[in-house]
Amino acid sequence: MKAAPFFILLAGILWGTTGTTQALAPDSAHPIAIGATRLAVGGVFLLLLLLIRKDLRLKGWPLKATLVAALSMACYQPLFFSAVSITGVAVGTVVAIGSAPVLSGLIEWFYSNKRPSIIWWCSTFLSILGCVLLFLNKESASLNITGIFMALGAGLSFACYTLASRGLVEKYSSLSAVAVVFILSALFLSPLLFLFDMSWFTSLRGIGVSLQLGVMATGLAYFLFAKGLAHVSSSTAVTLALAEPLTATMLGVLVVGEKLTMTSWSGISLLLIGIGILIWSTRDVSRKSEIVTIEK
Repeated sequence: MKAAPFFILLAGILWGTTGTTQALAPDSAHPIAIGATRLAVGGVFLLLLLLIRKDLRLKGWPLKATLVAALSMACYQPLFFSAVSITGVAVGTVVAIGSAPVLSGLIEWFYSNKRPSIIWWCSTFLSILGCVLLFLNKESASLNITGIFMALGAGLSFACYTLASRGLVEKYSSLSAVAVVFILSALFLSPLLFLFDMSWFTSLRGIGVSLQLGVMATGLAYFLFAKGLAHVSSSTAVTLALAEPLTATMLGVLVVGEKLTMTSWSGISLLLIGIGILIWSTRDVSRKSEIVTIEK
């Protein structure tokens, strides 16, 4: 499917709106509570779509893969937000997002005995280097070892979610797979909603932020990610998802009025080159597969 990489890119773009959206949340909204709320709203949104389309088939559903995906996504939220709060936005984001593609490639190599290609390694290296340069001058670094490990845990959680989800979307519709996983993830994180002040959720701004994060940046984004994941490897999908920090940075420039240094612009260029190489290689593989199919 030629459009698969672009579905994942669009998902990354939607994820990139979360930082700007969270900045608009009421002051009383705790980041971990926002993370739990976005999963709950996203899960309910996906479930409603599933019921409307009457696409829910649970017979023979793979329980193990579903639990791994749901637990991984549930762990990602508090780990990432805690890492960012401890070690800073720049370091936490770079370690979490930058480690995810490498960990995904290694897990896929070990789990599926599928060695990542040279092109993947090159594009991933360029993309991660781009992320590092992008966040290098954003703030003073605070290398807290606990925060670093939490960020690595977040990267590992996203890599595990991607690998487990790929097994689901190969057998079931993308909507079914994402809806079931996110409903379970929301249930796993629901106790957190009782530990934080949730009065912000009832305000107009709180409702708007929750809907944007839950419906667009979670429900729709992960549906598109799963739709693309059905046709590309998990390691490729995680690298393409690095469009997230690129989008977040550009929104900061266009919406918030942030100024970028030459180092940051160099990071953007490397990110675009790395993602472009991966899209080109993915489309080239798809074209060769179509030729082989026609010849047969």
